[in-house]
Amino acid sequence: MLYYLFRFLEQYDIPGAHIWSYISFRSLLALILSLMISAWFGEYFIKWMKRHNISETARDPSIDPFGVEKKGVPTMGGIIIIVSILVPVLLLGRMRNIYLLLMIFTTVWLGFLGFMDDYIKIFRKNKEGLKGIYKIIGQVSIGFIVGLTLWLSPDVVVRENISQQQQNQEMVVKHKPVAVKSLQTTIPFIKNHNLNYSEVLSFLGEYKVAAGWVLFVLMTIFVVTAVSNGANLNDGMDGMCAGNSAIIGVALLIFAYISSHIIYAAYFDIMYIPESQELVVFLSAFIGAMIGFLWYNAFPAQIFMGDTGSLTIGGIIGVCAVIIHKELMLPVLCGIFFIESLSVIIQTQWFKLQKRKGKRVRVFRATPIHDTFRKLDSQLDQTSTYILKSWPHRPFHESKITIRFWITTIILAALTIITLKVR
Repeated sequence: MLYYLFRFLEQYDIPGAHIWSYISFRSLLALILSLMISAWFGEYFIKWMKRHNISETARDPSIDPFGVEKKGVPTMGGIIIIVSILVPVLLLGRMRNIYLLLMIFTTVWLGFLGFMDDYIKIFRKNKEGLKGIYKIIGQVSIGFIVGLTLWLSPDVVVRENISQQQQNQEMVVKHKPVAVKSLQTTIPFIKNHNLNYSEVLSFLGEYKVAAGWVLFVLMTIFVVTAVSNGANLNDGMDGMCAGNSAIIGVALLIFAYISSHIIYAAYFDIMYIPESQELVVFLSAFIGAMIGFLWYNAFPAQIFMGDTGSLTIGGIIGVCAVIIHKELMLPVLCGIFFIESLSVIIQTQWFKLQKRKGKRVRVFRATPIHDTFRKLDSQLDQTSTYILKSWPHRPFHESKITIRFWITTIILAALTIITLKVR
């Protein structure tokens, strides 16, 4: 709203009004504003939740040895995150931008889905929360809507990098002069690092383009669902998910800014995506909200984000990556989320397989994988055998685990960015 107001005032030569046309100014302002809202609103929200005795049910001490310290801590902190994202974006963003509208819609949709889960846990005293099938339906639905919109909207176009020519012994990338609908996506470590979904299905002949778009929509559904669930699993320690997500958000912001700038896109040999600069404003607000939330969520947490936050965070990351055609880089960038999800799958499937044979065998001491590092020997199921029982050699305090996971995510984010030049 403020963007349109100052652009209107610019017509009358109001001093300073022109600065609102600069993406750098609006992005930094969104970052600062989201930090301030998160800190101010967070304090009042926590007091209100405590005043009404709205808190998460006591955590299972066999999973969280520090759970006793956290009894009575309010949850639904994702509301703080969502408000801290949406207010700056609504004030500073260009609301006619299709990419920004998709990000706002994703935030509201998954925020509501997570809110329903937390509501059932808190007010209906059901620790299972919303049934898993309903969560999946909600995640698949938003993935389908986003994928279909990117397919059908005439505003979603790119200028593909199509050729390189030698000039003064330097490789210069050329983009198509006209923006078009594109099924290309960036893949890491490959010289000409674009994959076209339609070429994957080239055996379908004249139907390959239509089939490529169907594959793209299915990929969008998978990415949104997988990253949303991965973030949800990562939200098990104070500050863990918020810190990792802030780091991932910085990497996505860099990708979005480069993709929206034709000169930088040419230099890094990636597709130029017109109008995607509004994602930089959104991601700046996202990063600010994550850092601001850490003010209260760092150990010892004064509030938990709950599924209201974690499902929303994962969905935002997944949708943003799809929009800027970087979804195939997520296994590296979101490596922590990927490992958390993989550890749960390995643990549950292996246990089921062995149980059919009459054995109780587990791979890890606990899952998601971050729980392995804090699991005490006295808390292990004595009726089960553990393949990796001696790893790690000793349990760690959760604050140390959290910091080390952050460091790992920083390394993964740096590696993801490096892939733009390492091919």
